[in-house]
Amino acid sequence: MVSSGPAEVPAEESGRRLLQRRFTARLLPQLRLLVEECAAREGLCEPRRGEFVLAVDEIAGNAVEHAGGSGRLELRQVGDELECRISDAGPGFSEEVIPELLPGLDGATKGRGLWLARLVADRFTVAGGAAGAGATGAVVTLAVRLR
Repeated sequence: MVSSGPAEVPAEESGRRLLQRRFTARLLPQLRLLVEECAAREGLCEPRRGEFVLAVDEIAGNAVEHAGGSGRLELRQVGDELECRISDAGPGFSEEVIPELLPGLDGATKGRGLWLARLVADRFTVAGGAAGAGATGAVVTLAVRLR
């Protein structure tokens, strides 16, 4: 069901799988520790490592809060990046819902975690259905350079 060690990755998905976990709210603290351990082992130094772990935690927390209480995380090393992909089975959303300014400064009351994750990441994408479009699930990918 779940693996935490390196595994074979199909050729079309270049990179090395470091961690794969399904999670719920109860498992978020453990997930943070596992992501931090993997990031440290791959050479992501502080303070960048702490920023990455915080961004991953925000996205995972959003999956729990807004997308049915659970999600799936996959952490990989892809080239010189540490990439985290978080997927859920919620209503989906698009990047357009992420505020341009820090939420609160522009009158928005939501979106702080997404805003922070996009700010921290060297690469950030949202895939999946937009809320209200009848599609289910979202996949948020964020990556930071290791060097």
